[in-house]
Amino acid sequence: MIDLGRMSRADLAAMHDAGNELLDWQRILAKTGDSIIGQVLGREVPSEPADWSHYPVGDIYDVVTHAQYFYHRHAAAARDRIGAREHGHFHTFMRPRGMPPGTRPLVMPELAIADAPSQPIDPVSPPAPQPNQGDGNDKFSHIVAISLDGAGQPTRLFTTNRWVTGETWYAAEDVIAMLDRFSIELARPSWPLNRWLCALLRLYRGDIAELLRERDVEIMSWRRRRRGKVHVFEDGRLEIPSSLDIDPADRLRRVARALDRAA
Repeated sequence: MIDLGRMSRADLAAMHDAGNELLDWQRILAKTGDSIIGQVLGREVPSEPADWSHYPVGDIYDVVTHAQYFYHRHAAAARDRIGAREHGHFHTFMRPRGMPPGTRPLVMPELAIADAPSQPIDPVSPPAPQPNQGDGNDKFSHIVAISLDGAGQPTRLFTTNRWVTGETWYAAEDVIAMLDRFSIELARPSWPLNRWLCALLRLYRGDIAELLRERDVEIMSWRRRRRGKVHVFEDGRLEIPSSLDIDPADRLRRVARALDRAA
């Protein structure tokens, strides 16, 4: 977890605004018995989603910002294997047309671009193709995944190895630069859900940045320890390079105290 005491007042204020917005959306939804899970699955979908299926169907993709996400969950055996007692999780992505100019995939002997990835251990499927996917817009980057519990509360952030989503691999600092460009300004599947998701990424921006740096450290360490024996990006034994348990309400309280001290 990042050290709030070392953050600027401006950054703390931005986090405070994001945390308030996130909790406000949860409060508003709760007034009518709704939750984030209900918003992403839709009222016509059972509260227990089909394993591996993407929700909403076809994913959510902003054609202006080129940010994309979907919600799904793994089969019970896979959830047990990674120790995640969760209802499901979001995967968030950025496609090249939304990346900062000059962003390029990481060049490694293993080839970072997922042009012909091996079959993953489980039937994980990449984000759905989009209408303007051509001209290199298919070399998407995974940003971070967000676990939810059965009540729709976010409980964990985590990064993934490339084989999990079939992404193209970009260095951590390049993915961190994508965070400020992640925005979903769409009414579909729900305005509250899209605003909530963007607020969560703003509230935990510093933590996500650290998780991405830890991801790269773990990937390179794994590669060094097994040099010449495995393709690190396709090694099914390395699924989640970094993760962090979260509690947005507690984070907001901590940010408020840090703001008071910075006054």
